Amino acid sequence: MQDGDFQKLPVASAFPLATLFSTACPMRNVGEEEEHHMGKMIRMTMDDGAEIAAYHVEPEGERRGGLVLVQEIFGVTDHIRELCDEYAANGYEVLSPSIFDREHPGFEAEYTGPDFERAVQLARELHPFMKSLDDAQVCINALKDKGPVFITGYCYGGSVAWAMAGISDDLAAASCYYGSLIPTLYADKAPKCATIAHFGRFDQGIPMEGVEALIAKDHPTAQIFVYDANHGFNSDRRKDYHEPSADLARERTLALFRACGG
Repeated sequence: MQDGDFQKLPVASAFPLATLFSTACPMRNVGEEEEHHMGKMIRMTMDDGAEIAAYHVEPEGERRGGLVLVQEIFGVTDHIRELCDEYAANGYEVLSPSIFDREHPGFEAEYTGPDFERAVQLARELHPFMKSLDDAQVCINALKDKGPVFITGYCYGGSVAWAMAGISDDLAAASCYYGSLIPTLYADKAPKCATIAHFGRFDQGIPMEGVEALIAKDHPTAQIFVYDANHGFNSDRRKDYHEPSADLARERTLALFRACGG
């Protein structure tokens, strides 16, 4: 499925995508509101008893639903908090867990040098991927009694979002950005909720052959989009930022969420 081909998805939920374009867990604050951000870092207790940080933002205006936003390998950075704020401005209560807090509390990395090497080590060697799924579910649980819950994620978080769409019964929809595990480890299982995924055509870390194979599986609850962009095209902090693709992917994400109850 290419950029302009957003077709209707059969959805395993009460909110069919046919209308897409026609229309608890203990938490406590751990600091004052950041000067240039809408939300606060809080502490959340995970299912293994670990207490980790999470960025929490209340929605502006009418609440449309809850959103779990899963980080890149670089942590809950200023960029991730900014994304959370943007979704909150659209009416979503957002939680973004610091999923590497057990191994490296407060980790926030630059995109190059030793920080990048540490981020890769955390994601690939030190932090179990399944623990990220457990943490995402705890965040979902904290939001689900208030209304529909959605999930999105970027890079590492994109893989988490897709995996959660396949196993959680508590999600209304998912939007997954360039997660490398999507067309590999998690390609065969159809998501339980309406799900879209975004890939860059020129992403050297996610070969197009795998993305095309994923598209060919034609999962009834999933739609795959390919953009003329590279990996990380959504982040304006990265050299591969591609504003037209980022804007279009965000438009599709918000349209999906709204069609599914948000």
